Amino acid sequence: MITATDIVTPATSPADTTDPRDVLASIGCPADVRRLPAEDLPVLAEQVRALLIDRVTATGGHLGASLGTVELTIALHRVFRSPRDVILFDTGHQTYPHKVLTGRAGRFNTLRQAGGLSGYPSRVESPHDWTENSHASVALAWADGIAKALALGGEPDRRVVAVIGDGALTGGVAWEGLNTIGGAERPVIVVLNDNGRSYDPTIGGLAAHLARLRLDLPRPGGNLFQAMGLTYLGPVNGHDIDAVCGALRQATTVAGPCLVHVLTVKGRGYPPAEADDADRMHACGVIDPATGMPVAPAKPTWTDVFADEIIVLADQRPDVVALTAAMRLPTGLGRLSTAAPDRVFDSGIAEQHLLASAAGLATAGRHPVVCVYSAFLNRAYDQLLMDIALHRLPVTLVLDRAGITGPDGASHHGMWDLALLSTVPGMRVACPRDPARLRELLHEAARIDGPTALRFPKATIGPDLRSLARVDGVDVLYRAPHTPLDVLVVAVGALAPACLHAADILAKHHLGVTVVDPRWVHPINPALLGMAARHQLVVCVEDGIADAGVGARLAHATAAATSTPCRGLGLPTAFIAHGSRGDILAAHGLSGPGIADTCLNLLLRHRSRP
Repeated sequence: MITATDIVTPATSPADTTDPRDVLASIGCPADVRRLPAEDLPVLAEQVRALLIDRVTATGGHLGASLGTVELTIALHRVFRSPRDVILFDTGHQTYPHKVLTGRAGRFNTLRQAGGLSGYPSRVESPHDWTENSHASVALAWADGIAKALALGGEPDRRVVAVIGDGALTGGVAWEGLNTIGGAERPVIVVLNDNGRSYDPTIGGLAAHLARLRLDLPRPGGNLFQAMGLTYLGPVNGHDIDAVCGALRQATTVAGPCLVHVLTVKGRGYPPAEADDADRMHACGVIDPATGMPVAPAKPTWTDVFADEIIVLADQRPDVVALTAAMRLPTGLGRLSTAAPDRVFDSGIAEQHLLASAAGLATAGRHPVVCVYSAFLNRAYDQLLMDIALHRLPVTLVLDRAGITGPDGASHHGMWDLALLSTVPGMRVACPRDPARLRELLHEAARIDGPTALRFPKATIGPDLRSLARVDGVDVLYRAPHTPLDVLVVAVGALAPACLHAADILAKHHLGVTVVDPRWVHPINPALLGMAARHQLVVCVEDGIADAGVGARLAHATAAATSTPCRGLGLPTAFIAHGSRGDILAAHGLSGPGIADTCLNLLLRHRSRP
């Protein structure tokens, strides 16, 4: 039986590899992996790792997460016959080696770029990719459903393998899947990629149980997975291809469900990642491959501003606590967790638990600040609605990565939150336009006796945008002098600079433009209706769903109170592919020129009506 210490010695760096054989060049599909002589497999692993380091450091992406699964993925494609055998990857950021071995190595220079390889599994790219939502903990449910369908279709000989790990087993839906799989006789194989982490080290009772399994210590109460009805195999060294192949082949002989416990090291084989105590370089931007350091100096982001201000708020308010779902550092809680570790709580990848726990904290007198990616809030809508809002609890959601996230693509764009939050009774939503407003609105949210949300994008942050005046809570950012009141542009959050750019363009057409920032975008501030009544046209600009967001609500309210037409300008109700944030926004008319064009066309139509 191996222990964790058997796999912590760093692998040989790809830079030190001198084997002249170009094994990777011979791999165009998984069948080629199965045909390789066993002695070529370690060379293949090093060449896959070298390719990932070379290409991902140039484009940015989930480097550390994928470096840890190189040998495991080779073994999977060595033993199973994808796509006839179904291989499902939970948390799709660990699938770069899978992409390499399924014919996509030559396209890695396009990773996460518009029209290039997705950073996650993609069914458009390959028949070897079965899912593409890339949100953690659901692969076991997919495996259960696919295994049921194969059995009903008379194909029980087709294997279904679900690779889960990188913290995903902390999610409640994963245990629902294990419960169902373990209670059936279908031969589902669960591969637990145990690297002890998501971003941070895995937390909770599961972490303690896995630690005992890794060390083969006596286990009071037995093995949890066996108790749930799965045959347990392992632990096995996940960087020993022969050992992993042996365990997987043994799993194929098990009549019912089986779990193979594989130990891996996140960031394996890349010294800068292995030395990164924060998250083993789980993800990176464009970096120098030799040092692991950013090629360009990092610019301040919205998250950085929040990270500073949450400390100020916590110093002023002893009742404030912060919560995260395995995203302590990415959501800006690293500094607070160092300064006040007893006031930062990590649930693991378990957003439903996170929000329900926040409800408990609020009920007992604390003010929870729940920090999650906007796209992951979707997972806990029921808890937001029925645990927080129904009880009218003072919980503040801080939604990072709101709007278009860019290279992470459809499953990670935070474009649904404004539509969802607007359906929650009692919810108040703030969208800061600049650093000063982020700080200001965070403190305002913490003073409100009810649920609040603060959202901002994944982007560098610009300078503060001063207002000309504040009218009943609405900031007036621009007013064209000595012109009629033609267009009222309502800027939602970080799109304020684009709206101001549009105002400059419209002013050159001698149009009277007013640009306002409501700061709190939901519920609709009545002051906006008074402003709308004095203009010929209202255009609301947001990086959320146009048909169900702030603009749609404002249009509804405006129609009931005034005769001024109102148009919401935002994103389509669609899944938007990856690309740069700026390019995606521009493609949907959310740049300065795009906003100006929309205003001009709407004004022409309005004026041409009899």
